[in-house]
Amino acid sequence: MKKKTAFKNILSYISPYKKQIVLVFILALISGGCTLAAPFFTGRAIDCIKEAGEVNFKLLLPYILLLFILYIFGSLSLWFLSAISTSVANKTVKDMRRDTFNKLTRLPVSFFDRTKAGDLMSRFSNDIDAVSDGLLQAITQAFSAIITIVGAMVLMIILDIRIALAVITVAPLAIFIAAFIARRSARLFKLQQDTIGEYNGYIEEAIGNYKIVRAFNFEKDTQDAALKINSRLYVCGQKAQFYSSLVNPSTRFINNIAYVLVGLIGGLSALASGLSIGTISALLTYSAQFAKPLNEVTAISTQLQAALAAAERLFALLAEEEESSDRNKPDIRFSNGAVDFSHVFFSYSPQTKLIEDFTTKVKPGSMVAIVGPTGAGKTTMVNLLMRFYDLNSGAIYIAGQNITDYTRDSVRKSFGMVLQDTWLFTGTIKENITYGCKTAGEKSVIQAAEKARAHSFIMKLENGYDTVLSEDGGTLSQGEKQLLTIARAILAESPMLILDEATSNVDPRTELKIQEALNQLMKNKTSFIIAHRLSTIKGADLILVMNKGQIVETGTHESLLNAGGFYADLYNSQFRIPENDN
Repeated sequence: MKKKTAFKNILSYISPYKKQIVLVFILALISGGCTLAAPFFTGRAIDCIKEAGEVNFKLLLPYILLLFILYIFGSLSLWFLSAISTSVANKTVKDMRRDTFNKLTRLPVSFFDRTKAGDLMSRFSNDIDAVSDGLLQAITQAFSAIITIVGAMVLMIILDIRIALAVITVAPLAIFIAAFIARRSARLFKLQQDTIGEYNGYIEEAIGNYKIVRAFNFEKDTQDAALKINSRLYVCGQKAQFYSSLVNPSTRFINNIAYVLVGLIGGLSALASGLSIGTISALLTYSAQFAKPLNEVTAISTQLQAALAAAERLFALLAEEEESSDRNKPDIRFSNGAVDFSHVFFSYSPQTKLIEDFTTKVKPGSMVAIVGPTGAGKTTMVNLLMRFYDLNSGAIYIAGQNITDYTRDSVRKSFGMVLQDTWLFTGTIKENITYGCKTAGEKSVIQAAEKARAHSFIMKLENGYDTVLSEDGGTLSQGEKQLLTIARAILAESPMLILDEATSNVDPRTELKIQEALNQLMKNKTSFIIAHRLSTIKGADLILVMNKGQIVETGTHESLLNAGGFYADLYNSQFRIPENDN
């Protein structure tokens, strides 16, 4: 995304606050007018002093009073201008944060599969903060700069057109230098923001998996990798800051030349044509005021360029393609959980074929097991059922209804899910169990926990169901965390179930208890179970055997064993005693 586009997008976010912006402009006009008027009357006051002992106090005192009023009004208007500008900047950034987070809820699962969580977090924090800082500076100074430059130029022309032309002639040179350096540093600021995102992504991974890092003694390698990214961030950040820092001294040097020219030409004019000392003083001040906005903008050019680079990344996220809207579609409703796969074709990329022309019928209340070696594509079937991904062609029907004809939310609510990887958020145990079922009462929560065999360990905790958990479940064991997610699925009372190795993280005794609860839960419900331990799915009504993304066999446990094919080999391998190589 180009910087012009990013700038237009920022303006679109500011546009709802037009009234405040108009007020900022009026205040900038008052502040700028007072600031510009002051040197003119200061010059007149100086001209009231002829020489030592000869001062026209009758004219001088009104000028002093007028200057006092101008400075009071100028300062007050500048204070209000800053306060309103800060408010507009904060509200604009608040809107950006809101839209960015809402955008995440509308993005397809495929986006999160290819994007690092740390990089997304960097856009929420570092990038939006950079936009906030740059936006505040821009709003505060934009109108004041325009008014000051135009007003100072007009007043210089009125006082002495020769001096005005000298200043105006030198000014474009400062602008050219600033633009030249800014163009070269812009690329470096973009690289800096990207590298910050990469660094945050790596740190997020390292912290999230610190137990694995320590278990494999990988601390040194992790440090080295982080240092490499940090070194690249230092290099690009140093270059960006260095090139950007050249802007302000360069423009100040050019503007100081203009200031010297004013003094030189003014002195010669005073000798030749009697230009007053007060007028020369006013021209010198206007020359400085004319250059001041340019100096201020170039002084904060680092912030402004970082803000534009961050805005590019932010609006690139906001421009990501969303899931197709299904707002006008009805919610799916059905009385039975019959599921039909009809000539399903799907692949994550055109180059790699995955599921091809798969057709099968699942009767209501059936237990369907999806088995196969790691990486066979078992989770892909779940992704298709839940409409995390849409089919390339073919259709999936629930009770004879094509799931693409209904809202994704209603399709996903039709399934209760328990995944191998538990997910708990910061909150009480009760809040974690009622996730997705906020209206459930305390009695229902306890019943769900009892069915999941979680009630007993919950009651042993100091605050029971009001115990606050951290993001990763705190001191709970992996098995206890899994029990909570099973209780969550039980409470949801969805008509269909998806279990992805739901009992893999618990001990055999607990597994038997959970299996009893799940068997009770699965009665009259269509259930899809992803399993590696094939002994747990002997009673499945239908087994889908996958390998390398293809469904190679279908049938019951007995029929597949009798066929002596891939499933039989897979099943027997789990009970085969490895040969001793010695």
